Amino acid sequence: MPTPYAYFQGDIVPLSEAKIGIMTHAFNYGTAVFEGIRGNWNEEAQTTYLFRTREHMQRLGQSSHILGMQMREPVEKLCEIAVELVERSGFTEDVYLRPMVYLSGEVLGVRLHNVDVDTLIFLSPFPAYLPETARCHTSTWRRVQDTGIPPRAKVTGIYVNSALAKTEANANGFDEAIMLNENGHVSEGSGENIFMIRHGQLITPGPADNVLEGITAKSVMQMAADDLGIPIVQREIDRTELYIADEVFMTGTAAHLTPIVEIDRRKVGEGRPGPITSQLSELFYDAIRGRSEKYRAWCTPARARIAR
Repeated sequence: MPTPYAYFQGDIVPLSEAKIGIMTHAFNYGTAVFEGIRGNWNEEAQTTYLFRTREHMQRLGQSSHILGMQMREPVEKLCEIAVELVERSGFTEDVYLRPMVYLSGEVLGVRLHNVDVDTLIFLSPFPAYLPETARCHTSTWRRVQDTGIPPRAKVTGIYVNSALAKTEANANGFDEAIMLNENGHVSEGSGENIFMIRHGQLITPGPADNVLEGITAKSVMQMAADDLGIPIVQREIDRTELYIADEVFMTGTAAHLTPIVEIDRRKVGEGRPGPITSQLSELFYDAIRGRSEKYRAWCTPARARIAR
């Protein structure tokens, strides 16, 4: 049977042995930054492909820097550890890796200075985060401003903002939330970047709209431009503009590329995935499972070391 492993306090150990104390600063104050990395299982190749591992670890370092925390391990080392965890764990299904830099000191007092810093990575099976097509609700909760908690850093504490929006959407019968920023413009989902197709252009909010600079989003934009020849536009989007878009979809490590077929009980386009979304989805899923020669460099292969 597969056994999930973790990188914890400088060693690779079974996940069941990776424990923190209840006084850990990050647990009490949300003083940690993290990444999510997908390991996508390819049955034909009997290989798990980690998607854009280096870029995720680099962004982990950037998030740490924004909070003034020093990441102990270099990016290359963390990439090697990620592969090691997948190979040791031996899962033959999609998995999710969570690297985290966190204030590990068991001390009281809210601050970011004079507290020990550590790194961990854990791994777990993780199926699709959203349905094949999703229905969305515009949240009453606004996306946190850069002057509050910087959204370009994946800070654990900021995800209370996302959790409020997600739970509100689910309670109202929707699959996901769409969050507006304080200026009333579209920002992102509770854990995804958002795109729309209008007039033959692929349009998405820019970083100034308090979005996370998504790695999956950048990958999809590159595919849209290089493979489909679609112009990319980053600009402000009003809520009602989504209602009249030809197509809408979300991207993220957890959500992959998910078509949005309804927003605030209004059909998007024909109420089903549009042609551009469908083409991008096919390109993307081939890429993340190592089936695309063109984008093979985005994938890091890992093969289980145990007999299947």
